[in-house]
Amino acid sequence: MLDFNTLTEFSHANCVGICAFLVPANLLVTLLTIILTVLRRPSFQVWQSAGIASIFAFVMILHVYTWFMIGVVMAPTYILLWLAITCLLTNLAAIIFQRRYSNSLTLSNNT
Repeated sequence: MLDFNTLTEFSHANCVGICAFLVPANLLVTLLTIILTVLRRPSFQVWQSAGIASIFAFVMILHVYTWFMIGVVMAPTYILLWLAITCLLTNLAAIIFQRRYSNSLTLSNNT
């Protein structure tokens, strides 16, 4: 069973390592999602990349909220929260764009 106190302590004790991994991971996988969308790759590749990026962003949001729970309200917490939300929205926008663009492309090819 998950012990949230242990997870919170782990998050606080390893903040530098967690952020050192999650920030580049969020940026790189979100960039990969954008690239796959622009290159018109198949939907499952875009969804897979966006799913992985969303997991990283969600973990970062949880990490930031552990700091909010103990009252740490500083610029880095807001910057990390903004980065994670931006990555989530970018991945969602890439999926929506890819779905709409692929639908309009197939409709124009059939006529």
